Amino acid sequence: MSDPEIEDLVGDTSPSFEHVLSCVFGVRDHESRAYLELLEYPGSTVSELADALDRDRSNVNRSLSTLREKGLVERRRRLLDSGGYVYQYTATPVPEAKRRLHDALDEWVADVHDAIDGFDPDDR
Repeated sequence: MSDPEIEDLVGDTSPSFEHVLSCVFGVRDHESRAYLELLEYPGSTVSELADALDRDRSNVNRSLSTLREKGLVERRRRLLDSGGYVYQYTATPVPEAKRRLHDALDEWVADVHDAIDGFDPDDR
């Protein structure tokens, strides 16, 4: 299956938030599920998230890296009493994620409008 893309939303009259998240930000469905899980359990570690999602830790780690690149997840380091540290992940709050989704979608729509306005059959 190919990665969801923003064009996949065209014609979908009632997409789920998870699907919109996947298509607009170009993330996979399991990455969207990781985001939604972090909304419910902020401050989760990779191990905790892997257990909750029933996924391998390395896959969850890659998902979290992607979500961080997209600005949907924040990571902070917590020092352990026994020494060392662990990373904890928290989802970007929904209002901020919605704003980012609207901005990205508005940018795509503007690009489509530019393509329509710039079309000239004589240039073919």
